Order: sequence, then C-alpha cells, then structure tokens
Amino acid sequence: MQFTAKEICTLLNGTLEGKPDVVVNKLAKIEEAGEGSLAFLSNPKYESFLYTTNASVVIVNDDLTLDKPIQSTLIRVPSAYSSFSVLLEMYNTLKLNKSGIEQPSFIHPDAKIGKNVYIGAFAYIGAGASVADNSKIYPHTFVGDNAHVGENSTLFSGVKIYHDCIVGNNVIIHSNTVIGSDGFGFAPQADGSYSKISQIGNVIIEDDVEIGANTCIDRATMGSTIIKKGVKLDNLIQIAHNAEIGSNTVVASQSGISGSTKIGENCIIGGQVGIVGHISVAKGSQVQAQSGINRPIADEGKKWGGSPAISYQNYMRSQVVIQRLPELERKVDELQRALEALK
Repeated sequence: MQFTAKEICTLLNGTLEGKPDVVVNKLAKIEEAGEGSLAFLSNPKYESFLYTTNASVVIVNDDLTLDKPIQSTLIRVPSAYSSFSVLLEMYNTLKLNKSGIEQPSFIHPDAKIGKNVYIGAFAYIGAGASVADNSKIYPHTFVGDNAHVGENSTLFSGVKIYHDCIVGNNVIIHSNTVIGSDGFGFAPQADGSYSKISQIGNVIIEDDVEIGANTCIDRATMGSTIIKKGVKLDNLIQIAHNAEIGSNTVVASQSGISGSTKIGENCIIGGQVGIVGHISVAKGSQVQAQSGINRPIADEGKKWGGSPAISYQNYMRSQVVIQRLPELERKVDELQRALEALK
C-alpha cells in the first residue's frame, strides 16, 4: 500500500509543507522512522526527533514552530494524534480486508451467510447459525449451532462461539476467546460429590463491543449473560454465568466477575480485580487494580481500592499508614521498655 503526501493531506484536510509527491508505504515512530515512512509528532518531548528523523512524511500540529530546517515533508493538522489515529484505523482496515470463503471450511447447509463475508480455512459454521453482511470469520474459528454473528463483526483465529449465543454488530473478538462455555454450576450431594447443573442459557454480546484474547464468558444457567453495547474487555478475563456488564464499561486484564453480578454502565475496572457474585456495582464506579469487591456498591461515580475494597481516598491513606508501621512498631517497643523500667 503506497500513498503520496498529497493524498494523505487531502484525506486529513491538512496543510502540506514540502514535497507533495513523496511516497510512503509504512507507518513508524518518529524516532525509528526510515525513508518511505509516515510518522507523527504530538508530544513536545519528542520534538528533537523531528530534526533528525528519516521519515518521508511527518504529521504535526498546526501551531508547531520550527527551530531549524528539516528533511521531511510536513502535514499540518489541528491534532496530529487524532489524525494519525485515523490513518492507523484506515491502515488496519485495508490490511485486514479479506473476503470470500476459503477451503477447507465447513458451513452447514442450514447456516445463513450474508454478503461480502470472509470465512477462513478450517472454520466451522454450525446448523442454523448465521453470519451477517461484511463480517469476518478467521481460520480455525467455531460458530456453533443457532449462534448468530452480526454485521461488520470480526472473529479472529481460534474464537469459539458456542450454540445459541448472539454476537452483535461491529464486534471484535480476539483469538482464543470462548463465548458461551458452561457456567460453574454444581450441586453438592449427600456423599460429598458434586452433580453438574445443566447450563441452558446463552451469552448476548451487544453492538460495538471489543473482547481481547483468551477471555472466557460463561453462558447463563437460564436466561442470558449479557455484555452491553460499547463494552471493552481486555485479555484474560473471566465473566461468570448470568453476569451483566453495563454499556461502555471497560475491564482490564486478569479480572474476574462472579456469577449473577451486575456491573453498571461507564465503569472502569482495573487489572486483576475480583468481584464476588450476586451483587451490583453502581454506574461510573472506578476500581483500582488488584482490588477485591465483596459487597454491593450503591454510590455512583465513586473510586474504590484495596481488598476488601474501601473508598479510594481511605485506601490511599491506609497505604501511607502501612508504610509507617515499622516506625510505629519501634516506638511502641520503646514505650513498652520505658514502662517496664518505671515498674
């Protein structure tokens, strides 16, 4: 893929300084860029690299003032960071632009396949399943019986969508994620063993969700485990049966959300957070990494930290006290020795 500086400038509605016909064919960091590269500069910390870079084209902010001559062609825009993000998205879209059905793959005669769909080699599409228009099913992906994948969604290699689960429109699911595996349901028996409780529900993933690699979302015992619109899930997350994640909530890596817990909208859950089952977390909650939520959170828009979690302000105060414990212990020992001497 090759583009001229003029073509890129037109796309970004920017102002060009330098050679309009110079060609770029790759994106790079400004400090590492070579000839034929397109880079950007938005952080003043990296401004010195503008005068030494070998990038053919650099996107900069409108208000940048040059201190000395440069070799690169400049494209001036209101926000270099935002404009470069647009180019990254375009580049990624072009790179992943696949279509057609590769062989060998299996598509059940009863499955419904939309227009302009890509199905990679060794993919499996089960009976009654459907894949809507413009979606991409990468190699070694499994879409079970009666499962549905909406429009313009991407399932990367190794994703498993169990039977009856629903994936909405504009969803991205990264490799080796499992949607709809059985919830952790077992009934204790008189002899001390456990009897499996059949999990007959499903998982519903609404529109505009992105799920990282190696994440597992369990199907409901009955009803649905629900991931609402706009949710972003990191790699290596466990979401248990009948849980519900509110719209536009983000959850970082290695977090675990127990069964039947309801997370409100616009929450931020840090990495390695553990949340017990059958509680609700209010919308707008922010939870510090490695915290443990063991009770319901009713107050909206609050910050929490620690295990068990307390208000973030109190948690930070506690950390200060903890750091002073050795000193406090020494003082207590001194006072005890003084009291003994008085006796």
